[in-house]
Amino acid sequence: MVSALRIVLAAGMVAAAGSSSLAASDYPTSALADYVYGCMKSNGETRDMLERCSCSIDVIASIVPYDHYVRAETFKRMAQMSGEASGLFRESAPAKAATTELKRAQAEADVRCF
Repeated sequence: MVSALRIVLAAGMVAAAGSSSLAASDYPTSALADYVYGCMKSNGETRDMLERCSCSIDVIASIVPYDHYVRAETFKRMAQMSGEASGLFRESAPAKAATTELKRAQAEADVRCF
Protein backbone atom coordinates (compact mmCIF):
# COMPACT_ATOMS: atom_id res chain seq x y z
CA MET A 1 0.00 0.00 0.00
CA VAL A 2 2.82 2.39 0.85
CA SER A 3 4.51 1.54 -2.45
CA ALA A 4 1.34 2.29 -4.39
CA LEU A 5 0.94 5.58 -2.54
CA ARG A 6 4.50 6.55 -3.40
CA ILE A 7 3.85 5.75 -7.07
CA VAL A 8 0.70 7.85 -7.10
CA LEU A 9 2.42 10.78 -5.40
CA ALA A 10 5.42 10.54 -7.71
CA ALA A 11 3.17 10.28 -10.74
CA GLY A 12 1.25 13.36 -9.69
CA MET A 13 4.41 15.35 -9.15
CA VAL A 14 5.98 14.26 -12.43
CA ALA A 15 2.78 14.85 -14.37
CA ALA A 16 2.21 18.25 -12.82
CA ALA A 17 5.83 19.41 -12.96
CA GLY A 18 6.71 17.82 -16.30
CA SER A 19 3.78 19.21 -18.20
CA SER A 20 5.10 20.97 -21.25
CA SER A 21 1.81 22.18 -22.68
CA LEU A 22 -0.73 24.68 -21.52
CA ALA A 23 -3.53 22.17 -22.06
CA ALA A 24 -2.13 19.80 -19.44
CA SER A 25 -2.45 22.54 -16.85
CA ASP A 26 -6.21 22.46 -17.45
CA TYR A 27 -6.31 18.89 -16.16
CA PRO A 28 -6.52 18.61 -12.36
CA THR A 29 -3.53 16.93 -10.74
CA SER A 30 -5.79 14.15 -9.45
CA ALA A 31 -6.85 13.30 -13.03
CA LEU A 32 -3.23 13.24 -14.19
CA ALA A 33 -2.20 11.05 -11.26
CA ASP A 34 -5.19 8.73 -11.76
CA TYR A 35 -4.27 8.21 -15.42
CA VAL A 36 -0.59 7.60 -14.64
CA TYR A 37 -1.48 5.19 -11.82
CA GLY A 38 -3.81 3.17 -14.07
CA CYS A 39 -1.28 3.19 -16.90
CA MET A 40 1.46 1.92 -14.59
CA LYS A 41 -0.81 -0.78 -13.16
CA SER A 42 -1.38 -2.01 -16.72
CA ASN A 43 2.17 -1.68 -18.03
CA GLY A 44 4.44 -2.15 -15.02
CA GLU A 45 5.40 -0.18 -11.96
CA THR A 46 8.84 0.96 -13.05
CA ARG A 47 10.53 4.32 -13.36
CA ASP A 48 10.53 3.91 -17.15
CA MET A 49 6.75 3.38 -17.15
CA LEU A 50 6.30 6.39 -14.88
CA GLU A 51 8.02 8.53 -17.51
CA ARG A 52 6.13 6.96 -20.41
CA CYS A 53 2.73 7.14 -18.71
CA SER A 54 3.34 10.77 -17.69
CA CYS A 55 4.29 11.54 -21.28
CA SER A 56 1.13 9.80 -22.46
CA ILE A 57 -1.28 11.89 -20.39
CA ASP A 58 0.62 15.05 -21.35
CA VAL A 59 0.10 14.22 -25.04
CA ILE A 60 -3.56 13.41 -24.47
CA ALA A 61 -4.01 16.67 -22.54
CA SER A 62 -2.43 18.62 -25.39
CA ILE A 63 -4.96 17.17 -27.85
CA VAL A 64 -8.18 16.69 -25.85
CA PRO A 65 -9.66 19.43 -23.65
CA TYR A 66 -10.36 18.28 -20.11
CA ASP A 67 -14.15 18.43 -20.41
CA HIS A 68 -13.98 16.20 -23.52
CA TYR A 69 -11.68 13.80 -21.63
CA VAL A 70 -14.16 13.56 -18.74
CA ARG A 71 -17.02 12.98 -21.17
CA ALA A 72 -15.17 10.19 -23.00
CA GLU A 73 -14.06 8.50 -19.77
CA THR A 74 -17.64 8.65 -18.47
CA PHE A 75 -18.98 7.04 -21.64
CA LYS A 76 -16.29 4.34 -21.44
CA ARG A 77 -17.09 3.49 -17.83
CA MET A 78 -20.85 3.57 -18.29
CA ALA A 79 -20.59 1.34 -21.39
CA GLN A 80 -19.05 -1.37 -19.20
CA MET A 81 -22.25 -1.66 -17.16
CA SER A 82 -24.53 -4.57 -17.82
CA GLY A 83 -28.08 -4.21 -18.98
CA GLU A 84 -30.01 -2.50 -21.69
CA ALA A 85 -29.26 1.05 -20.53
CA SER A 86 -25.54 0.62 -21.12
CA GLY A 87 -26.20 0.37 -24.87
CA LEU A 88 -26.91 4.09 -24.89
CA PHE A 89 -23.36 4.70 -23.69
CA ARG A 90 -21.88 2.42 -26.35
CA GLU A 91 -23.98 3.14 -29.41
CA SER A 92 -25.13 6.76 -29.32
CA ALA A 93 -23.50 9.30 -31.63
CA PRO A 94 -22.17 11.45 -28.76
CA ALA A 95 -20.65 8.39 -27.08
CA LYS A 96 -18.98 7.26 -30.28
CA ALA A 97 -17.65 10.74 -31.04
CA ALA A 98 -16.25 11.21 -27.54
CA THR A 99 -14.58 7.81 -27.36
CA THR A 100 -13.19 8.14 -30.89
CA GLU A 101 -11.60 11.49 -30.00
CA LEU A 102 -9.98 9.95 -26.91
CA LYS A 103 -8.81 6.85 -28.82
CA ARG A 104 -7.13 9.05 -31.44
CA ALA A 105 -5.36 11.02 -28.73
CA GLN A 106 -4.28 7.79 -27.01
CA ALA A 107 -2.95 6.44 -30.30
CA GLU A 108 -0.89 9.60 -30.77
CA ALA A 109 0.35 9.29 -27.19
CA ASP A 110 1.36 5.67 -27.81
CA VAL A 111 3.36 6.70 -30.87
CA ARG A 112 5.13 9.54 -29.08
CA CYS A 113 5.69 7.93 -25.67
CA PHE A 114 5.84 4.16 -26.07
